[in-house]
Amino acid sequence: MKTIVFVFLYMIICSVQIYSISADELNLNAKSAVIMDTESGKILYGKSKDQKMPNASTTKILTCLYILEHCDIEKKAKVSKNAAIQPKVRLGVREGESYKVKDLLYGLMLESYNDCAVVLAEYAAGSVEKFEKRVNQLAGKLGASNTHFVTPNGLDGTDKNGRHETTAQDLAKIMASCIKNQHFLEITQTKQHTFTDDSGKRRFTCNNHNALLSTMQGAISGKTGYTSKAGYCYVGAVKQKNMTMTLSVLASGWPPHKTYKWNDVRKLVQYATDHYEKREIVADTSKIKEIYVKDGLKQKVLLKTGNLKVSFLVKKTDQIKVESILPSYVDAPVKKGQKIGEIRYLVNGKSQKAIPVYTKQNIKRKDYWYYFEKIIQRFTLTRECAMIKQIR
Repeated sequence: MKTIVFVFLYMIICSVQIYSISADELNLNAKSAVIMDTESGKILYGKSKDQKMPNASTTKILTCLYILEHCDIEKKAKVSKNAAIQPKVRLGVREGESYKVKDLLYGLMLESYNDCAVVLAEYAAGSVEKFEKRVNQLAGKLGASNTHFVTPNGLDGTDKNGRHETTAQDLAKIMASCIKNQHFLEITQTKQHTFTDDSGKRRFTCNNHNALLSTMQGAISGKTGYTSKAGYCYVGAVKQKNMTMTLSVLASGWPPHKTYKWNDVRKLVQYATDHYEKREIVADTSKIKEIYVKDGLKQKVLLKTGNLKVSFLVKKTDQIKVESILPSYVDAPVKKGQKIGEIRYLVNGKSQKAIPVYTKQNIKRKDYWYYFEKIIQRFTLTRECAMIKQIR
């Protein structure tokens, strides 16, 4: 009986395999998608990652970042007629009212209110048009070179420079900068926020609609979006297995497929964690602590390097090798801090990082005066030896 049970258990164990999703098996609903390592900027997976597309309310992450970096969020912003007539989804602000900027940011990011975006844009720059010029400049500084925003809320729009659009890769880059801002993280991680207008007569409660914060391990921020042109969109950030990743999916289905974007995000994260890992490599320099000095007053010079502990994000099948590139000797004179070589870290035979090797001391060259002094010393010694012989 025990044997039968053992065999049965063994068969069950052998039949269980750890499923690893491949790039070909992702089968994303999104027309465009990216997942990126934030530390290195390395794209771990991309699908039509540079295709320019409308991106709906994912736009609001850049609007939020600009306000946080350039405005006093404790001050009040006044509502214009233009802001008050923005379409749904909206907070319902009224012309002439005032709100704390910080509260409007919660409305912007938790509930995706379009009127909040316009109030903030006009507060920061005087008009939506001026604000978007500044926001596009910020996008360029962040490396989002294929981004052109026309509206601060992500509603479809067109101006003389083109339509409102970005790429999945640009959105991932923008989010990588957003999560460096602690106020941004604080806002986007808040489950619920309650506030009033400046008069205290109207009270509002905003709830966070980012389902991943409570359903995905390591989810740290994100923003949803939808318009009839853009479809369902999402941009977010996740920390798993010692990796911080930003990701985006564009045109991930249309109604009634509201959950497609969540499935796409899970597939992207699983793919990245299945195939990539962080590895720490420390070079062994015990055999290169010094090097011969040709024509130097000292025969050897001590060497030093920077931090030799290097972290790499690599595929689990990648091979990492460390090699030292140093001459067999160095000519005198030697100056302290002189670079004479480097320690190279190679991934699959290609150099990925180089740590310089420097000298730790000054060493003079054996010049004319050195040899002259040696001759004088030898002459003096010879003369002294001759005098000693005469005395004896």
